[in-house]
Amino acid sequence: MSAPSVDRTFHPDSISPLSFWAASADEREATFARLRAEAPVSWHRPVEGGLMVPEQPGVWAVSRHADITYVSKHPELFTSAQGVMFEEVPEDMLEASMSFLAMDGKRHTSLRRLVSAAFTPRRVAAIAEQIHRQGVAIVDDLLDQPEGDFVSTVSKRLPMWTIYEMMGLPAEQREIGAHHADGLVSWNDPDVAAGREPGEILAESLVTLLGLALDLADARRSHPEDDLMTALVEAEVDGEKLTDDEIAAFFVLLSVAGNDTTRNTISLTAKVLQDNPDQRQLLVDDLDGVMPTAVEEFVRFATPVMTFRRTALVDTELGGQQIRAGEWVLLLYPSGNRDETVFDDPHRFDLLRSPNPHLGFGGGGPHYCMGAFLAKTQLRELFGQLITRAPGLTLGEPEPLVGNFVHAVRAMPYTLR
Repeated sequence: MSAPSVDRTFHPDSISPLSFWAASADEREATFARLRAEAPVSWHRPVEGGLMVPEQPGVWAVSRHADITYVSKHPELFTSAQGVMFEEVPEDMLEASMSFLAMDGKRHTSLRRLVSAAFTPRRVAAIAEQIHRQGVAIVDDLLDQPEGDFVSTVSKRLPMWTIYEMMGLPAEQREIGAHHADGLVSWNDPDVAAGREPGEILAESLVTLLGLALDLADARRSHPEDDLMTALVEAEVDGEKLTDDEIAAFFVLLSVAGNDTTRNTISLTAKVLQDNPDQRQLLVDDLDGVMPTAVEEFVRFATPVMTFRRTALVDTELGGQQIRAGEWVLLLYPSGNRDETVFDDPHRFDLLRSPNPHLGFGGGGPHYCMGAFLAKTQLRELFGQLITRAPGLTLGEPEPLVGNFVHAVRAMPYTLR
């Protein structure tokens, strides 16, 4: 459903150009702060660099925590089923790449219940033990290499290892899966694109990931293993099972959400801990006591997912603005996570911050991140290892990856004393 053409004035602080998202996080925050103060729900031009020419005349940007939470908790007003990206994505790619992320209502609930049925208490405990072993091994390898790239040596390895070992993907296919998961969120970056059209990158990555998933599902039906893919093909709720297409789409979603978000939180957090030695010392002095609140602050400060979109289903009001049915509403999570009305001294990295109602896993409601427990376990285990075993770690400046979806770090040099 496309929105009617309307005569509105675009806000002068535009968030639509790629140049805005290529700027630093601090530069973006200066704009977000003005929007929160002066125009918490503001009208902007369609995004630059999208996959398709958007039918939309513009997009509403939502910058305050309360409004982001309201939109998230009212899917009957603001739907995910027409896409969640800032860009216009071809309809036939939506569910294939986003699973229940791009659904609402009964279908969303049913599919989410089916997937949840595969995460039994025994499996969750096994995953936690697996992440502990992986964290130890990754820091073992780090200590054997006195210098290198922190992203490839540490940040990238844990999420990829966790997700694909959990699913049962063969080791020789995991790098391929991670590479194409990157393609689904990084095609706006000139280096990733390398002269290719965005649609070409997206299609290639999607087809590859779906193929990996379908082959694995077929293998597990004939030869079950103790892994999540076997649990998914066998999962049943009220006599209903997942279809191959649903399993493959969930595999794609898990590949992207599980790889990129945690990877970038690890990279960004490692650097901010170095830049705030007083906060790092809190973990040195009382690792187990501080880690529960620290993990929440890691996620708030990094905010690895920067934007999600909803589409208005009915005419409604938000933040004093009249939103018309069919119009796009963009949720600015970094802005909500720096909202001065919610967080005391929001620009301070505070590992003891409590309460911490951050939006790093979404603003609540039916689309709250299903993998939050995985991300928290990975962050807790890896930073426990880094703090206790790699005190001589020194990081250089992170090299950002351009995009309006994920707050991504391409590379970050390190040395070990």
